Amino acid sequence: MNQDKNKSGGEAKLRDGFTSSFGVLAATLGSAVGLGNIWKFPYLTGTNGGAGFLVVYVLATLLVGLPVMISEIMLGRKAKRDAVTTMKMLAPAGQPWWLISTFGVLAAFLIMAFYSEVSAWVFAYIFKAIGGSILSNDPKVTSAAFGALISDPVQSLLWQWLVLALIGGILLMGVSKGIEAVTKKLMPLLFVLLLVIGARSLMLPGAAQGLAFLFTPDFSKITAGVVLTAVGLAFFKLSIGMGTMITYGSYFRDDQNIPLTTFRVMCADLFVSLLAGIAIFPAVFAFGFAPSAGPSLLFITIPAVFASMPFGHVFMVVFFVLAAIAATGAMLSILEVPVSVLSERFGISRAKATVANLLLLGAIGSGCALSNSVLADVKLFGMTFFDLFDFVTSNVLMPMGGIFLCLFVGWVWGFDKLKAALSNEGALKNEALLRVLFVVVRFVSPLLILVVMLKGLGAI
Repeated sequence: MNQDKNKSGGEAKLRDGFTSSFGVLAATLGSAVGLGNIWKFPYLTGTNGGAGFLVVYVLATLLVGLPVMISEIMLGRKAKRDAVTTMKMLAPAGQPWWLISTFGVLAAFLIMAFYSEVSAWVFAYIFKAIGGSILSNDPKVTSAAFGALISDPVQSLLWQWLVLALIGGILLMGVSKGIEAVTKKLMPLLFVLLLVIGARSLMLPGAAQGLAFLFTPDFSKITAGVVLTAVGLAFFKLSIGMGTMITYGSYFRDDQNIPLTTFRVMCADLFVSLLAGIAIFPAVFAFGFAPSAGPSLLFITIPAVFASMPFGHVFMVVFFVLAAIAATGAMLSILEVPVSVLSERFGISRAKATVANLLLLGAIGSGCALSNSVLADVKLFGMTFFDLFDFVTSNVLMPMGGIFLCLFVGWVWGFDKLKAALSNEGALKNEALLRVLFVVVRFVSPLLILVVMLKGLGAI
């Protein structure tokens, strides 16, 4: 646990935090690894040409995702407070840089409102897979099953509330006994399950075609749109721009090597995405499905693929279990942001802060849960609640948070403070690396994020 003084400088109090290096890695990886790896990465890779997109994505992660993640964790550990208080403490007096984190908290809450519904579909599909109701090699059957789930208001609300209750229960146990303890168990299990499914997919006839699609680049397919999509995915997939990494950084130990830890998280996150691709694309090609199926790949195409292979029923259940595990780690980090703000900034007990957020999410998130049923015709700016929350967070709040965070670190905080924080006050000899990181954060990352933001808003 971290020991901090209260605002008046009086007695020190214990603040919960991560207790081991593996716990830090598992929790941070649990935040980064989510449905973006199991769902979004495969379908974007499929719709953007395969291996060429993967190459661009890796470069984008190095230039955008990793630098912003390091910066967020660095600031969080320095202040050891919630996301909003962190910026208030570290910014020069009178400058409103705390608004960055305020927008981040809002983004985290709105993301949780619709992400909890997507996660609810995944949890529901575990039981559908067990019962065999989606076990069909006909995409029309699986499409109808998915449509029946999302158009049923009772099922949509029930599964969303159950997912929120699960995440809330873990958060009530605290940081070390809740988040850290759970992710230390779930992340290794996720890797094992992915390896099992990947190994099974590689044994299928025609698997080589799927591997070639994933690992043999065709650079002629790389367009400006593909590059911007890869940069956007790199930014959003690592849980940055919404206060999660600032919050998790506040639980880091003082001796943790932040650049090394975040690089390991990035590599492990990429490895999970590649394993998901290995699990999916060989099977997709082996049974003649389209790799460019888009967002429906997880809920419509994949059940049909697994239904076509021997022991597909078992592997389909395993697949949706691992998708649920990935979703759980991400949701823990997202909901921890508003919980920590209520708890630390407003002096509310962690239990009350968690319950308050769950109740508010249950109310606001219901609009997203019902966006495909009774509220399908209720639209703001031409979008359902689900689509609106997704659009605002992905195209406005998170990019704005990332840009202004880079500007703060690069132009306000400066290199000397960055060097002191990331070298652990000189204990780590990494100045050359930090100089490169500083240049990227100061110039490259904010420019690339701005371009992606303008593209998302339709300005370019």
